[in-house]
Amino acid sequence: MLDWKKIYKNYLVKNIGILIAAALVLIIIVFFFIRIYTRHGEAKAIPDFRGLTESQLQHLIKENELRYTVIDSVYIDDQPRGVVIDQTPKAGELVKKNRRIFFTINSWSAEQIVVPNLIDNSLRSAQAYLESLGFRLGKLIYIPSEYKNMVLGQHYNGKPIDPGTQLPRGSVIDLLVGRGLSNETTPVPNLLGMTVREAQKQAQSLYLNIGAIVMEEGIDSSAAFIYRQIPSSGSGQVLNLGASIDVWLTDDTSMHPDSLIIYDSFPEDDLGGDEDFDNEFF
Repeated sequence: MLDWKKIYKNYLVKNIGILIAAALVLIIIVFFFIRIYTRHGEAKAIPDFRGLTESQLQHLIKENELRYTVIDSVYIDDQPRGVVIDQTPKAGELVKKNRRIFFTINSWSAEQIVVPNLIDNSLRSAQAYLESLGFRLGKLIYIPSEYKNMVLGQHYNGKPIDPGTQLPRGSVIDLLVGRGLSNETTPVPNLLGMTVREAQKQAQSLYLNIGAIVMEEGIDSSAAFIYRQIPSSGSGQVLNLGASIDVWLTDDTSMHPDSLIIYDSFPEDDLGGDEDFDNEFF
């Protein structure tokens, strides 16, 4: 009589054994193909691309069967233009074929930054603000002023620079800084008819400053000129070095000094001469 229980048991054990063997073979095959696909054991050390331009690094990329992407550019003044500044992964790390390398390049041209208005700020805050924007502080030119350590002007390459002007990152800005009043005096200059820029230049040449600038709304600033100043010039007026002159602006040409004619005495022609005057009244 057949022992069906024994036969079934042997059949079950046999099938389980076949399944286990098949699974082991499948796992070995999968690992084998993964090893081939990932080129296990074939990793290479990444070259150091720093200091190379994009055109120079391409032969190394091909030689090592790599790929690359430029993800960022910065501007570093003391580094050559267009060279690799940083790379990810770093030089020396082991990578496999077709790994992508990410580069940061030193920009060919400096980033343009807007020059801020530093006038009337303290020297300390002006310096901190300049450096936070990417500028560098240059010479400090101390001039007499009642406002000690206050920024009174800003220069670039020896000339005044207007706020809002764009300059390359890393540009050097010189500051005119107040150093307190002096005991020396200078005559008050005549600023009437001048533009603000002309008046500032004239005042600075005498170690004076332009103080309050009063201008009504709606005035064309490009055509505005000074028609009033305090203190006024002449009559022996003097100021301590570093003092300020307040000015008023207008664009009304009828108030320009060149259009105002003041006579100390009337010309004889306008009175008709002495004879006509005598004949008319006598």
